[in-house]
Amino acid sequence: MSCGCDPSGYGRFFNRRFARRAATRYRKRGLDGPTQRIADLVAAHAIEGATVLEIGGGVGQLQLELLRAGAARATNLELSPEYEEEARRLADEAGVRDRVDRRVHDIAADPDVVEAADVVVLNRVVCCYPDYERLLGAAADHARRLVVFSYPPRNAVSRVFVTLANAVQALLRNDFRSFTHPPEAMLAVLERRGLRRAYEHHGLVWQIAGAERA
Repeated sequence: MSCGCDPSGYGRFFNRRFARRAATRYRKRGLDGPTQRIADLVAAHAIEGATVLEIGGGVGQLQLELLRAGAARATNLELSPEYEEEARRLADEAGVRDRVDRRVHDIAADPDVVEAADVVVLNRVVCCYPDYERLLGAAADHARRLVVFSYPPRNAVSRVFVTLANAVQALLRNDFRSFTHPPEAMLAVLERRGLRRAYEHHGLVWQIAGAERA
């Protein structure tokens, strides 16, 4: 990975136990609040027959809901391979495994081998990647209609939390790190690539932004 981070760190943090918990939670409760907001936003933008590219979709619960809402196909890109077993189970249970393409791939480092999609989603992903400009730039370049992403607020509380969380990872000798990137700078990346702001939600823990092709 040319961003300077070790891909193995993602697998150690987002491991099989993490994946099992995410899949179990989805089976019991469905999507959480912020993820449901994203699903609703995407569904409101002519999801019928659309293709979806989710960067860092985990076990794929958001993709399953978008496929149920009318999306034609979904592609998931992950840095951690530990999600794959649980993701396949969920797709099989939903009867949509043949409509989901899952790959372990860093789109920011190697964007050319990934096909464009109508909608690109990054849910709780930008805060896990050091180079937000390359990541969001690649996302924008692959979006025909819409990019939606969520991120933590950039304030004193979030900075302290991230600093402590990263210190714990350093003690565990894991290269995984979290980041609180500047929101305006992230949105500017999308705007420079021809997308305009269409939606913003300012939650206590997660902010959501949507930008559509101008």
